Amino acid sequence: MSRTAPRRIAGALGAALLALGLAGCASEPDRYFTLAEPALPQPLVAPPPGGIAIEMAPLAVPERLARPQMVVRGPAGGEVQVLEQHRWAASFEQELRDALATGVAARLGATDATRGPGMASVPPWRITTQVERFDATAGGQVQAGFNWTVRQSDGTQRSTCRWSGSEPAPGGIEGVALAGQRIVAQVSDAMARHVAALQAGRPAACPGPNG
Repeated sequence: MSRTAPRRIAGALGAALLALGLAGCASEPDRYFTLAEPALPQPLVAPPPGGIAIEMAPLAVPERLARPQMVVRGPAGGEVQVLEQHRWAASFEQELRDALATGVAARLGATDATRGPGMASVPPWRITTQVERFDATAGGQVQAGFNWTVRQSDGTQRSTCRWSGSEPAPGGIEGVALAGQRIVAQVSDAMARHVAALQAGRPAACPGPNG
């Protein structure tokens, strides 16, 4: 072997490592999505003179969804894919909790005591939510099911409702995120109407499925 052979080998290895490094730098960066509605809605009803407050309890979600990565089903429906480079802005249960709390509070003109103290003189309506399903298929649809209980923190009232429905999710992963936002809007609306009925002393009419 000539004296230049080791140098050639070392040079080739160095070039290969550099190429791999550049390929790694050029790989697709992580993308982050939100479930928050693009624009906050106007209140459904005028808040009572003394004000109103809500508190969204930590959500219970299926274990496979309790992660920041987006989880989708394959085209056949049996395979579940965890998408490492497509993530929610926070862990799914926290992202969904924040989006629902913001949506419900906006629709009621209420103080959101979810992440901080509310009004000392107004006991908040506490909403405890179970996410029964949130099954997404990229290019297909998002099917979701929720049940929740609304109770005043002083324990004077308690009422339970359920919602289920689906939204089309065309256009890949962005379509899944947009479908999730529409579902959040519908569930926030149902929860807000539930709280408004209880606040007004009326029976709460649970929503039907949206199909």
